[in-house]
Parts: sequence; structure tokens; C-alpha cells
Amino acid sequence: MKRLNTNCPACGGPVEFTTGSSLVTVCEFCHTAVGRADRDIKDYGKVAEVGDPASGLARGITGKWNKKSFTITGRVRYRHSGGGSWDEWYLAFPGDRWGWLAEAQGKFSLTMQRKLTDKSRLPDYDGIQLEQKITLKGVELTVREKGVAVAEGAEGELPWEFHPGADHLYVDLYGANKAVATFEYGDGSDDAEQSAYLGSEVTLDELGIRLDSLDPDAGKVRVDSLQLNCPKCGGTLALRAPDETLRVACPNCTSILDAKDGKLSLLQTLHQKKVKPLIPLGSVGDFGGKKYTVIGFMERYAKYAGRTYPWTEYLLYNRETGFRWLVCNDNHWSLVAPVDEPPVSIADSATYDGETFKIYDRGTAYVRYVVGEFYWKVTVGEQVYTSDYIAPPRMLSWERSGYGKSQEVTISEGHYITADELEQTFGVKDLPRPWGVGVIQPRPTPGARFWLAWLGFMFYLFFAYAVIGRGKADGWLLFYALVGVTLVPAVVMAYLHNFEVRRWKDSDFSPYASSDD
Repeated sequence: MKRLNTNCPACGGPVEFTTGSSLVTVCEFCHTAVGRADRDIKDYGKVAEVGDPASGLARGITGKWNKKSFTITGRVRYRHSGGGSWDEWYLAFPGDRWGWLAEAQGKFSLTMQRKLTDKSRLPDYDGIQLEQKITLKGVELTVREKGVAVAEGAEGELPWEFHPGADHLYVDLYGANKAVATFEYGDGSDDAEQSAYLGSEVTLDELGIRLDSLDPDAGKVRVDSLQLNCPKCGGTLALRAPDETLRVACPNCTSILDAKDGKLSLLQTLHQKKVKPLIPLGSVGDFGGKKYTVIGFMERYAKYAGRTYPWTEYLLYNRETGFRWLVCNDNHWSLVAPVDEPPVSIADSATYDGETFKIYDRGTAYVRYVVGEFYWKVTVGEQVYTSDYIAPPRMLSWERSGYGKSQEVTISEGHYITADELEQTFGVKDLPRPWGVGVIQPRPTPGARFWLAWLGFMFYLFFAYAVIGRGKADGWLLFYALVGVTLVPAVVMAYLHNFEVRRWKDSDFSPYASSDD
């Protein structure tokens, strides 16, 4: 198709298809999705406006990928059944080729459509399972999400027949070396067109996009914070991630509020006993050279064998890198982030980043208390199925949620962090110190080399005195000395064993179970 100038069928305003292969453009005047065929123009209905993206990307921005230049021509905002949303930018390459740049929670992935044949047809949607292994064009991928997305809004030119409000069934996959893929199933009907997109996670720098060098008007205003009032109690609320926030728990009256387009609406009034976070909302800390703001706090718990095990979680946000979590369990802390590629899970162990993790527990986690902002539609009583694997000072955590056509598995990696480090990072004081052994607390260093060196030194003295000094060395004295010195590492080894037994005391998979009998 050629470049086309025409008029909007809804308002008569001028519309232009600047890219020869684009099929839809959104009218700048009335926000109608205008489609084109070989001979006529079609009205696909009104399109909701999309707000400013968190990244600052905008139409007209250029970049380069695999030595090929591209221009951003349009965007669609999707929302899935869980309430979360993401942006999909459309990149026009030379030769009427297209790329899809997905932006979600501070991460970007660039994919391109791959041709499907009768031999490479996609698996049946209903038959796909979470964490199933699927190979596409020689790349082994793992299913991490399947769901139903609504095309909520759009702007610019699009390479497909965009219909506002239409449902799309999709499957998201990922693999080694930052590989990603998406399977599209249309509306799920038997005659719906299927398509597959394969690519990788990328950064804006890798795409040759430097936002600080753009026209200051590009992307318009990025909102870093927003002051609003709770519709229930009238208290002031500071939204610190307004572009990403879907749900807010008022710290004044503990009501649960829906957040949409910078507006709050009352969802649920809770009679929660207020809990004061140890690290206040709004605190800013530096991790790896990136400043993160504490925007949300929740209490969660799990039940095992009739006992309740509670812990707390702090949601951290950075506009560039997305979300992280601080988890506090019995005053032991860990910093948690999503994994880069799927671990290999076999029976009661998992392998990731060259290390083997052992199963620690499996169960159901419930939300008991929330306050602050969250990027999904959190509710008190919400539950997910969990599996935790440990290789101190690291932990891998699986969380599975959803059912039916919408299911998701989230895998994250936690690293142990001390209360002293957190006090320094956030400028807070008097964080409670842990009592007992943490699940991923680093094992104390026994100093075995020192004791081996000391034993060697004693043998040296003995032989030096006997041979070099030509004196009479007392063998029994050496024997008693060795016994006395050996008692120290023996006590240390017993302590380390007890340390590991205490680490596993709450686990149904403890390798030291017989030690507790």
C-alpha cells in the first residue's frame, strides 16, 4: 500500500497514512480508529486516549536495531483481566517491516512477527500450561503468562486492524539470553488469525534512544508524583508512581481505592488495624546506583500444618528499572527482583545462574493488610500459590495466580540484606535486629584455614625443636596440644550444624529432620 492522505469518516478531519504498510491510523481530532483497505476507508470506532508513558517515548522518535533504522509510528495500550496495563509501540523499519516494542514496569522487549506454517502452528490456547516448554524457530521458551487483554486505547499508525475494546487472547514466554515471545490468538474463535512474535529484552540505549537528547516537548509532561484526596475520608494522598498505580490503600482510613487516569474511586472500606511500616512510605534508598522509592506496604501470611507464618513486604519503585521488593521475615530482610530467565526446576531443586537451590516450602500466601500504591488490583484476602527454593544468601520464589483463561507465574530472586545496610540506605534508625537464624541468612565463616594453619605451625615447632634445635621434643605434650586445639574447630562445626538445623526448622523439606526427633 502507498502513502495516503484522506478524511476521517467520523469527523471529516484530515488523516494521513504516512507508512505504506500501516492499516489503521487514529484521527487526531476525534480519536476515531480509521482503517484502510484497497479501495475504501473504514470507521472502527472511537479510541480512548492513552496517557503519557512512564518512559517518555513518543511517536516520531527514531532508533536502530540490528543495524536497521526505525521510527516509532504508533502505540496501543493493553489492559489484562488482572487490571495491569502495558504499552506496545510500533516501529516501522525499511521495506515495510514492523517491530513491536513492549513497555511494562520499566522493562522493554522488542519482537518481530515470525511466519507460521502448517508445521509450526501454535499450540491450542486452552492446552497451554504455565512453565510449559515450547520451541519456536529453534529457540526454547517457557510459558510465564496466558491471559485476555483488552485493546484499551491507541494513537498514531498501526500495522493491524485495531478494533477498540476488542479482546485478545495471548501467551507470553521467555527463555535464556533474554529471549521473549508472544503468541496471539485473536478472540479465541476457531477461525481467529494466529500470530507469533519473537525477540528479546532490550534497553533504550541498545536501541540508540537517548531520551535526554530529545526535543523537550516529546512525550510532554511526565508526572513523577500527584497529590490527591481520599474520596472516603478526605485525607491527602501522595501518589509517587501515578503512571503505574492501579490500586491505593489510604494510610488514613485504610480504605481500598481504585486509581485510573489520575482519579480515585472508593472500592472497599476496610476496618483494618493500622500497622506502621518500619521504613516509611516515601523513603528513598539507593540500590546498585538506582534510587528507589517505597510506595507500598503489605502484610502477608501463609499457613502450614495449622500454624500461621506472617511477613511484611515493601514495594519499591524506580521509573527507569521498574519495581523491586523488600521482604522482612522475623526481622531478616531480603531485596527481591524478577529473574532474567527461567530457572530449571526438577523435583525438589531448581538451577539458576549456575547455582542449585533446594526446596524450602510450598503453600498458599494470603494478603492481610495493605497501605500505599500497587501496580495491580490488590485486595485483602488475595491469595497466590508459592514455592520457595534456597541457596543462602539467595532465594528463588514462584508465585502462581489466576485460573481459566488468565494465569500467570512470577519468579523472583531475593538476596539477603542486613538491617545495618537498610538503615544506611534509607536513613532510618533502630530497625529491630533478628533473633534466630533467617531462611537465607549467610552461614558464618568458621575460619577453617586459620585452624589448619595453626595446626601446621604446631607441627613445625615440634619438628624444628626436635631436629633443628636437636632437643628432646615431648610427643605426649604435642598430642595433648593437638587435642586441645582440635576441640575449637569441633565446637565450631557443631555450631554450624546447629545453625543449619535452625535454618530449616520451619520447613517440611528439612534435610535435618532426623536431627529433631
